[in-house]
Amino acid sequence: MVTAIILLSIEKKHINQVAEKLAAIDGLSEVYSVSGSYDIAAIARVQSNDQLSELVTQHLAQIDYILKTETMLAFRAYSKHDLEGMFSVGV
Repeated sequence: MVTAIILLSIEKKHINQVAEKLAAIDGLSEVYSVSGSYDIAAIARVQSNDQLSELVTQHLAQIDYILKTETMLAFRAYSKHDLEGMFSVGV
């Protein structure tokens, strides 16, 4: 499983519209409006790097009003939520 955090800068008056389109894309498990240098943070969870590449370069590229993106790959999860889930399946 490949997990990535995708940060997006959006034209201000279209943030809600873009967030709704992002939330409908398979492979994006969570979409958040955020404060700071970016407007939206999306969590991608896909099976392969090829799927991530397709998601970013094809699906996101089709959405109007996205000005800039930055994609960060996650290496390891440390949150309690993820650790509890791992132990509950006997890993």
